[in-house]
Amino acid sequence: MNNSIFLHILRFVLLVLAQVLIGNHLNFLGFINPMVYVIFFYWYPTKGSQALFMGIAFLLGFTVDVFSDTPALHALASVTVAYTRPVLLQFCFGMNYEPKNFSFKTTTRLQRITFLGLLVVLHHTIFFVSEILSISHFLLILKKIVTTSIVTWVLCLLCNALFSGKRK
Repeated sequence: MNNSIFLHILRFVLLVLAQVLIGNHLNFLGFINPMVYVIFFYWYPTKGSQALFMGIAFLLGFTVDVFSDTPALHALASVTVAYTRPVLLQFCFGMNYEPKNFSFKTTTRLQRITFLGLLVVLHHTIFFVSEILSISHFLLILKKIVTTSIVTWVLCLLCNALFSGKRK
């Protein structure tokens, strides 16, 4: 088996376990549950098939949904992030982004941090808007998006620093 495939399967399983066993049970300030599995969308290679990536994103979200007792909210947010990821890559990396030859090694740290932040904010926006589904609760939705995104983003940055290869 290819080392890269094994690494992605291991990351998938460990992120689901981390989310289900730890992330879902943390309640900072009573309502902030970080969603650390979002970093999978950052770590997944850009050179792969978009259809396969969307299928894996659905499987990731659906698996978290099953264990979290959420009716397809994680799956919806995950597939949306997977679908819009090429646009976010183009936005964050501009001229450096060429789908077949792209490497994070040729980008700045600020670009990578911004990209991860946009992935997190997009995921959380889709998740919380779909969860609450009420314009009358706009401030609650906004509060959840902002606070949970910040906590998730910081935890994802820590995970990236700990578990990814050495970068400049």
